[in-house]
Amino acid sequence: MAAPSPRSTSRSTRSTWAARRRCVGAPTTPTAAAATTALTLVARIQEGSTSKTVALKMDSDGKIRYDSIVAQDSSKTVFSRHTDLVPRAPDAASLARPSEEEVAETTERTRAALEQLISGKIAAARPSKPAEQQKEATYVRYTPSQTTGPAQQRVIKLVEIPADPLEPPKFKHKRVPGGPPSPPVPVMHSPPRKLSAKDHQDWNIPPCISSWKNPKGFTVPLDKRLAADGRGLEKPQISDKFAKFTEALYMAERKAREEVETRARIEAELARQQLEEKEQLLHTLAKQAREERYAS
Repeated sequence: MAAPSPRSTSRSTRSTWAARRRCVGAPTTPTAAAATTALTLVARIQEGSTSKTVALKMDSDGKIRYDSIVAQDSSKTVFSRHTDLVPRAPDAASLARPSEEEVAETTERTRAALEQLISGKIAAARPSKPAEQQKEATYVRYTPSQTTGPAQQRVIKLVEIPADPLEPPKFKHKRVPGGPPSPPVPVMHSPPRKLSAKDHQDWNIPPCISSWKNPKGFTVPLDKRLAADGRGLEKPQISDKFAKFTEALYMAERKAREEVETRARIEAELARQQLEEKEQLLHTLAKQAREERYAS
C-alpha cells in the first residue's frame, strides 16, 4: 500500500477542520457578522466587567486625594478630612421646616422600615416546620369469616393516634465504631554503628549521690562525690574585681603611708622650731645675765 502524499493529507485535514473557539457574543450567521465589529464586542465585554482600580484625583490645592479609596461608595458619607470637623454656620435652607409632602414621605419610609423589621422578627419566631394535622378518620366494613353472633358485619373506624412531641424516643441509636486510623508516620533511623570507647566515656552518667543523706551508710569515695556534684565539670572563673580590689588596697596603703610620712615630717619640723625658739630664749636670758653682771 502506497503512502499518502503530503498534498492529499493537507487537503483532507483542511476539509475536516472546524473552528473550536468562538468569541463571546459573536453572531452565528454570516449576515450578522458584517454588522458586528470588534469594537462592539470589546464594549460588551467592558460593560460586563467592573474595574476595582481607583482613578487618581486631586483637590483644589493640587494635592492627591487619598480619601478617594474610602469614598468609592456614593451612598455613604465619609468624613476623612480635618475640615469636616470644623462646625459650619447653619443657613436658612437647613433651618427651614420640612413641607407636608416631605413629612408624609419620611413617615411612610419609617413605617415601611418598621414593618419590615417586625415581619422579620415574626418570621424568625415562627417554627420552621409546621405542626402536622391529624388525618381524617377512615371507615372499614369488616365481615368475619365465622358469623356466630347476631351481627354479621361490622363498621370499624380507623383513627391515627396523635404523636406526643415531648415523648422520649422509643429506640436507642447506637453509634457505629469508627474504622481504624491511618497508619503512623514511619520514623527513619540511621543504620546502627558500633560505639567506641570515647562514646562510652561521653555517655557515662555518674550515679546520683546526695551530699546530705546516706540512709544505708555507704562509704562513698571523695572523687565519686565530686563527680556526682559536678564541680569538676565547671571551670574556675576568677572575677576581674579581685584585681581591682587588690589595686584599691595597694593605692589606699600607699596613700596612708604618704600621709604618715607627711605627718611625721611636719611634727619633726614643729619640734625643731620649738627647740630653736627655746635655745634662742636661753641665749637671750644668758646674754641679759652677763650684761647685768658686767653692769654691777
